Amino acid sequence: MASEIVDLRIVSDDLTGAEILALLQLHLDEMHRWSPACKVHAMPAERLRASDVTFYAAWDGERLAGCGALKHLDETHGELKSMRAAPEYRGRGVGRAILLHLLAEAKARGYRRVSLETGGTSEFLPAQSLYRAHGFEPCEAFADYVLDDFSMCMTRQL
Repeated sequence: MASEIVDLRIVSDDLTGAEILALLQLHLDEMHRWSPACKVHAMPAERLRASDVTFYAAWDGERLAGCGALKHLDETHGELKSMRAAPEYRGRGVGRAILLHLLAEAKARGYRRVSLETGGTSEFLPAQSLYRAHGFEPCEAFADYVLDDFSMCMTRQL
């Protein structure tokens, strides 16, 4: 197993660079491969550039290691979106670093809760484990999501 990355630089990103667009496309492609068509809630770059979303890129020196976004739902509630480690960085702590960054940003905004929607199948178990390890618990559907035998929602109080 590769060593854990400890010195990531996580910065706001405008989704115009080739590396970040390629990683986001990989994310979208995997979501379409792993999820029923009506259950793909991953956002394309155009939607992630909207004013209610702040998108972040995680860099290991000059190499893109991962990304994640925080969507504003209301004054007390944010949503995690587009959490993704680059393939060569999976299992190296990138997801955790991005998650901790997003949670710190949510607290700084004054949110009292952060939620997410993810798949309930085996492909999503690593993500579910990461979220559970950081205090997220299954919850009722929020925003426009619908719970069924594929989707699950999780939330964490801040």
